[in-house]
Amino acid sequence: MLAYLIRRLIQAALILLGVSFITFFLLFVLPADPVRQIAGRSATPETVANIRHQLGLDQPFIVQYWHYLTGLVQGDMGRSYLQKTEVATLIAARLPATLLLMLGAIVAELIMGLTLGIVAAIRRGGALDQSLMITSFVAVSAPQFVVGLLLLYVFAVKLSWFPIGGYGSFSNLVLPALTLGIMGSGWYSRMMRSSMIDVLRSDYIRTARAKGLRRFRVLALHAMPNAILPIIAMIGIDIGIFMSGIVVVESVFGWPGIGQLAWQAIQRVDIPIIMGVTLVSACAIVLGNLLADLITPFIDPRIKLR
Repeated sequence: MLAYLIRRLIQAALILLGVSFITFFLLFVLPADPVRQIAGRSATPETVANIRHQLGLDQPFIVQYWHYLTGLVQGDMGRSYLQKTEVATLIAARLPATLLLMLGAIVAELIMGLTLGIVAAIRRGGALDQSLMITSFVAVSAPQFVVGLLLLYVFAVKLSWFPIGGYGSFSNLVLPALTLGIMGSGWYSRMMRSSMIDVLRSDYIRTARAKGLRRFRVLALHAMPNAILPIIAMIGIDIGIFMSGIVVVESVFGWPGIGQLAWQAIQRVDIPIIMGVTLVSACAIVLGNLLADLITPFIDPRIKLR
């Protein structure tokens, strides 16, 4: 276990190093000029050159990246060009809102996806099964901003069940979490259906039925623990999907998380914030996959870490 953990941590460090290098290079070759965003359109060439020198943007790429990397190792993620605040402080202030939204989305997609998948597996081949699978396909295919705007229009504007936006209460969380969770529920339902059908055909399920166990007991105690194993790995992968969707969802609902912070930074070409949010997102994805791999053997002892 210890050797496996050390090896995975080394791999995670290399992945984060690669993500930082690629992101920094893409921002370096970006046509947009952050200095112009700071100085304004009416700034003189001397002013622009002075700001560029102060920020170190007149240095070669490898020098800029080395300075950023050495600061990052020491816990310094840089300062925002426009807000003049430490990036770590900005992200720390926004991260709890994003984590809350992510947790709500995971709960929403698990409830919807697992329920639909189990029902479809039990009624496989029937009209209900086909209807649920069509629904899951639509959920996976629908763009998140369309889903978000539709939920806002129906449940916030027309029915007035939930607020249009904001942060701080459970009612503010429902619609953004559902928007993120609907797409994931489509994947979960299809995966759960396939896994549950395979498990229900197993010999030990037939044995449990032959012993006269009730259907609910067979499903809950014998089928579910084995059918849910692929879902655990998907939760780790979902963190990456959420990080990409959070930018859109937080912007639609005005949710004050790091997705909204990233969107504002992209519009203003605020490179330190973009780098910081990207690295935090990459860390979340790596840790999510690592935790999924570590938890799986405790659920099914037949699976060993190598």
